[in-house]
This record gives sequence, structure tokens and C-alpha cells, in this order.
Amino acid sequence: MSSALTDLCRYPIVQAPMAGGASCPQLVAAVSEAGGLGFLAAGYKTADGMYQEVTQVRGMTSGAFGVNLFMPQPGHADAAAVDVYRHQLAGEANWYDTPLGDPDAGRDDGYEAKLAILLDDPVPVVSFTFGCPTRETLDAFARVGTYTVVTVTSPEEAQAAQYAGADAVCVQGVEAGGHQGTHRDDPETDACGTGLLALIAQVREVVQIPMIAAGGLMRGSQIAAVLAAGASAAQLGTAFLVCPESGANALHKQAMTNPLFTRTELTRAFSGRPARGLVNRFMREHGPYAPAAYPEVHHLTSGLRKAAAAAGDPQGMALWAGQGHRLARELPAAQLVEVLNTELQAAAATLALRGPA
Repeated sequence: MSSALTDLCRYPIVQAPMAGGASCPQLVAAVSEAGGLGFLAAGYKTADGMYQEVTQVRGMTSGAFGVNLFMPQPGHADAAAVDVYRHQLAGEANWYDTPLGDPDAGRDDGYEAKLAILLDDPVPVVSFTFGCPTRETLDAFARVGTYTVVTVTSPEEAQAAQYAGADAVCVQGVEAGGHQGTHRDDPETDACGTGLLALIAQVREVVQIPMIAAGGLMRGSQIAAVLAAGASAAQLGTAFLVCPESGANALHKQAMTNPLFTRTELTRAFSGRPARGLVNRFMREHGPYAPAAYPEVHHLTSGLRKAAAAAGDPQGMALWAGQGHRLARELPAAQLVEVLNTELQAAAATLALRGPA
């Protein structure tokens, strides 16, 4: 285990790895320099692109940081359903004057190449989303001193991660923005996610390894609540998305507190996997018809999303956001970490004064 993370409680504030550009080296380094745990998102990047970002972070901070990997996805998508969705999106392609992407552009996200790099040149922490690595992979990271975290959305997934040898689990409640990190994508469970506090309690009953809590957290008082519930740390994504260091598109940042966007929903419209975002035109028109086909739908809509951003049209973008998005504060990352820590300490003191019920 990495000497930097022998005690996860030293890093109660974790910046979530947000694929798509938000979790850029500047944000990660700023969070780590401020005493939090910054996280790069390797998803949708090439192995070399990931390595270059790791190098940049190392040049900007001596603090601990992590890298998040997407697990390869099984090839079970219904090709006919994907083709039907392609035809449905033809109007969007015409509107944004851009071709639809190739749904067969790849399923493994360069996983093996990224593993090889991170094992050859280790970072303090590596986390995994959309599944659990093999024991051999987790043991290999343990041998090079890397702390491993597996994202889970149920007690069963948490048990599997502990059994495989993960150092910790990131317990993701249904409130979380972006993709739900389920290990098995089952359309019948799309509306069956568990709230974070209930999920922490359930996972705490079945595993002994540390938990990082994730899902809609925006204030220090919420961090105090999940720590009191049994988590060792709290992971925040949407809270950091609006920071000036974040690489998120300006339209995405502005949408977090724009009164035009009043609520979030889970949708398959943009990627074929359930993901929480601000409800916009694209989600309303296409969400009900999007097939369970990740990453095929992600590849299919990639050009559309980029074209919408280039056109300044947030109604065609994937505006990933947690349920607490209206509480977003446009603060520099280091200042946000400081404010969250202050709020956390105040809330913890209040809890201590109240004592047991």
C-alpha cells in the first residue's frame, strides 16, 4: 500500500475523477496541493494521453493523487437497437452538421495499456469504474505500492471488491452526477438506485475495508454526515466541476446554477449507460428511446456533443451533474477545499457537542 495513503482518513476530501475533460491536471494538482486527494480521469483518453497528464500533475504537486480507469465492457449490445437509435439521431446530425460516430470504435478504453503504464510507473492511487479488476491485477498494484479503490453501487459489488483484494471501495449513491458505476448494466434496475446514506449503512454491514462516499455532496456538513455514517472520506465531483481550474466546458459550468436547468435525471441518451445530468432538450427527446448499449451509444453521440458545445448550445450537450448542483460555488479549487474543511470541522464539532442520542 502506498505510504501516502496508509490512512485514507488523512484525505477526507476527494475530488471525483470526471471523464470528458473536467478532471484536468490543473484541477487535480490544485486539490492535492490544498490537502485533498485529486483524481485524474483516464476514461476516453489514450494510454499515452493518460501518461502525459500524470507527468503534468507530478510537475505541479508533490501531493498524493489518483488515476481512475474504466473497466472493459462485455460485448452484449443489441446491434439492431443501436441501429434504430442511429436513425433516430439522424436529425441531430443534420442540425449540428456533423456525422454520427462509429458505434464499434472500441470497448476496452485502452485498459491493458493503461494498466501497464501505471504498474511500470506507479501513482499513489488507482480506482476502477464499471466493474472490478481481477485479484491478479489488484495484487500487482499492491506490490508496487499503489492503493486501489473500486467503485460500487450495491453491497454485493462491495463484497466482490473486498474479495478481489481492493484496498477500499467508493460507495456511489444514486444522487451522483455522471455515470452510475454499476458492475453489471441491467436496464431493469435503472430506477432502482440506492441513496448514499442508506447505501453506506448497507455496505458497512458486509465489508471491513474503508469506504469513500460519493453522491450529491456539496457542503462540509454533508461530508460530516457521511463520515459519521461510517465512510473514511467523501468524493465530490459537481462541487469541483465549476472551479476555474476545471477543464469542463464553460457552458457546462454555467448550467450548474442556471435557472433554466431545474433538475437532474438518469439517462442513457448520451452514452447508453445510466448517467445523471441536467435535463435538457436532447435528454427529453432521446432518453426514452436510448438502448442499453455502452460504449456504442457513447461513440455514436460523441461528435454531436462536441458540435453542440462548439455551437454554444447546452441543449445538445451531456451536462453531467449531481443532485446538489444548485449548491455549486465558483471558487478556486484550493479555496473550495479550505471552505469544505472549515464547514466539515464546524459540523463535526456540532455533532460532538450534541453527543449520542
